[in-house]
Amino acid sequence: MAIRSGFSAQTLSVLAALCDQPTEWRHGYALAKQTGLKSGTLYPILIRLAERGLVEACWQDEPQPGRPRRHLYRLTADGLAAATQAGSARRVARPDAQPTLARRGVVTRVVS
Repeated sequence: MAIRSGFSAQTLSVLAALCDQPTEWRHGYALAKQTGLKSGTLYPILIRLAERGLVEACWQDEPQPGRPRRHLYRLTADGLAAATQAGSARRVARPDAQPTLARRGVVTRVVS
């Protein structure tokens, strides 16, 4: 029986990536590279997390010349708590299930 955190596997991967540096602002592009998610998946997740108050977003203050401003993202205190809770509620019985997420304490599958 699997324990459900209420987050999809893709959302868990975004939370895990943001947990790497929870107080640092991150560009969506960097998150896409780290998670392997396409922009059509990543940005809706970030928007939903922001609407739930788990992620905050802001505009980049000083964009590079000739480039448009970009959004930056980071976890809120509630987001860090939710990511930590999702990770602690989902212990891995099979370490090979999601090794990169399991190392961060956030996994997508539990075998009981």
